[in-house]
Amino acid sequence: MYPGHPGRAVSLTIERTRGASTEEIQDVVAAEEPLEIRVAQGSEPPVSVSITMRTPGNDFELAIGFLCTEGIIRSPSDVEAIAYAEDALPERRYNVVQVSLSSEHPLDLSRLSRNFYTTSSCGVCGKASLDALHFQGCRPVAKDDFVVAASVLQSLPDQLRHAQEIFDQTGGLHAAGLFSGDGKRLSLQEDVGRHNALDKLIGASFLGGELPLERRVLMLSGRASFELVQKAVVARVSMIAAVGAPSSLAVDAARDFEVTLVGFLRRDGFNVYTGARRICRGA
Repeated sequence: MYPGHPGRAVSLTIERTRGASTEEIQDVVAAEEPLEIRVAQGSEPPVSVSITMRTPGNDFELAIGFLCTEGIIRSPSDVEAIAYAEDALPERRYNVVQVSLSSEHPLDLSRLSRNFYTTSSCGVCGKASLDALHFQGCRPVAKDDFVVAASVLQSLPDQLRHAQEIFDQTGGLHAAGLFSGDGKRLSLQEDVGRHNALDKLIGASFLGGELPLERRVLMLSGRASFELVQKAVVARVSMIAAVGAPSSLAVDAARDFEVTLVGFLRRDGFNVYTGARRICRGA
């Protein structure tokens, strides 16, 4: 964390009531700050492409993950530099990330899928949202021999929860974790926004040259929305497992792109919505 960078958790004094008793105590809440993501190329002025509310930390990974899952960048060689914007006001410097792209990289901001859908109530039909993924060049995940034992799947929620450092302090963060087929935790990111947590996770994998993420399990701490499945499809994740429920459009996207989608994952069971062939129930 850089000097002056907003922290990931904030301490404050609160009143706590238990029964008939009230007292002042120190508590910790998850930090929430805006992050503006800018894209620059050559001598052209930078363009602001997103402002999101996030938990400070892993901001560069968040920016890269966002640009990757929105189809703006496809390879680490597309990126020349990542930095906090020096021209931002001092109090905002660590809330503005600028990604400088190679002059050889064709920059087409019209690919931003957020031009097609922004929220679950934006009024754009599901077919248009799925078509946007196809327009982005996404293809079904390979029909490989990747199989995960049911017992491994059922171990993932506890693994994810126990690895959430900031959640332990605040109780207020979502998490996205990446696991191997035998249940080994490979990486984890936390954020107040579930989509930000996943962008950070994918961004770190992108910068590490680890994409595509086939033969990997993505574990989500909450529900599986279309936006999260969309990001996983771009990263070519083979299997998505969520503690909560999927939406109908998330199921449609997972089916279209042949991703295994598991919901309501607990120690004692789970629901499979698509791609059951990748789950072995005999282990």
